[in-house]
Amino acid sequence: MDLPNDTTLTETGMTPDHPSGRALLLACGALAREILDLIKLNNWSHMDLTCLPAIFHIHPEKITPAVREAVAKHRDAYDQIFVVYADCGTGGLLQQACDDLGVEMIAGPHCYSFFEGNDRFAEISEDEFTAFYLTDFLVRQFDAFIIKPMGLDRHPELRDMYFGNYEKLVYQAQTDDAALTEKAKACADRLGLAFERRFTGYGDLGTALAAL
Repeated sequence: MDLPNDTTLTETGMTPDHPSGRALLLACGALAREILDLIKLNNWSHMDLTCLPAIFHIHPEKITPAVREAVAKHRDAYDQIFVVYADCGTGGLLQQACDDLGVEMIAGPHCYSFFEGNDRFAEISEDEFTAFYLTDFLVRQFDAFIIKPMGLDRHPELRDMYFGNYEKLVYQAQTDDAALTEKAKACADRLGLAFERRFTGYGDLGTALAAL
């Protein structure tokens, strides 16, 4: 499930009248498909999912106030709310908000890190500062989230200005999908970058949700 870029607060699970033991996952819309897959795979019937617009991925200043609003809206209906955002460019503001609200959030600087595994990403990040990362979602939404926001659809000559310091595109694959892999290769070619695919699966996302 890829949520539209202009989706407002969207409930993708049921909202019960506060039955005991229920948890709400308050997540980035870019993670909706992966979270729903994990819920189904593990039969986590005590979890519901609410997603904020995926386009906040490129507007991190909108994440913290939207999370505050969503927690206030839903907290009386659940025993636990878990924020499925890492820092995601908020400069620590999201963590501060979660602390203020008394809710937990997934650890890590961004989704690329927790998909890779935060410990693993910390080990390799200094050697990969010239890598540009894509997840399954971003491969599917490459034009909407990369090309168009950067104006490369209208001004392809800007490619070297944006990506001239990158050396490779790393596709962090959550699923084994040959068609997505081919699309990711095409994305790398379009940006003039070498291509590397890593099957990360769900990484620390699955671990964090299992702990609930």
